[in-house]
Amino acid sequence: MTTYEGLPGGVAVSHLCVYDWPAADGLHGGTPHVHLVCSEAYVVTGGRGAVQTLTTSGYEVTPLVPGTVARFTPGTVHRLVNEGGLRITVLMQNSGLPEAGDAVLTLPPEHLTDPETYAAATTIPADAPEAERERIARARRDLALEGYRRLREAADGPEALAAFHRAAAALVRPRLAEWRERWRNGAAAAAAATGEQLDRLERGETSHLADAVVRSEQPSEHGRFGMCGRLDVYRGG
Repeated sequence: MTTYEGLPGGVAVSHLCVYDWPAADGLHGGTPHVHLVCSEAYVVTGGRGAVQTLTTSGYEVTPLVPGTVARFTPGTVHRLVNEGGLRITVLMQNSGLPEAGDAVLTLPPEHLTDPETYAAATTIPADAPEAERERIARARRDLALEGYRRLREAADGPEALAAFHRAAAALVRPRLAEWRERWRNGAAAAAAATGEQLDRLERGETSHLADAVVRSEQPSEHGRFGMCGRLDVYRGG
């Protein structure tokens, strides 16, 4: 029998306090980026702000207040704007893959040419002092905002976005086998387990219900410097 022990449906969760750092355009917030194979949802739990999105359909701004659930699919460039104490519970597809590799920042094209060049502009050393990690996080945020501004202002908007998508896909290609394994052990396994449970119930079998378990978990890390803000993260996915 297929077993799956992660969060329902192969999702993952983190708690996010969105950066209140000011940017060149006068707004405060996080780093614009895109996911290539994962949908994501924001459940707003405090404060107020907005998420700016850029797709082939154009530019949009979605207000965020407590109770809002905003979600978007792969290919959506998104930027969180903090208008005061914005806190979000983030739901991520594929066992948290958006925080484990499926994210490309909107850096200017010259930083997207190969994985090494991209990593040099985006990596935050885990063993660096906190002040240094914050400096790097802010610098990469500002660099990504420069590329994001170019995308928004490009005269050939859809083609500029398509070019960014192609560059992002090339950057992540070396990791696709690793991502497929995460999907296989997460969302695919969760779906397969449900299918087997339905089959059992159709046959009148209930033995799988005797294997019921209860689990709880506390964050495995507090205040990590993420793309959009400080993250409390969980191991389970």
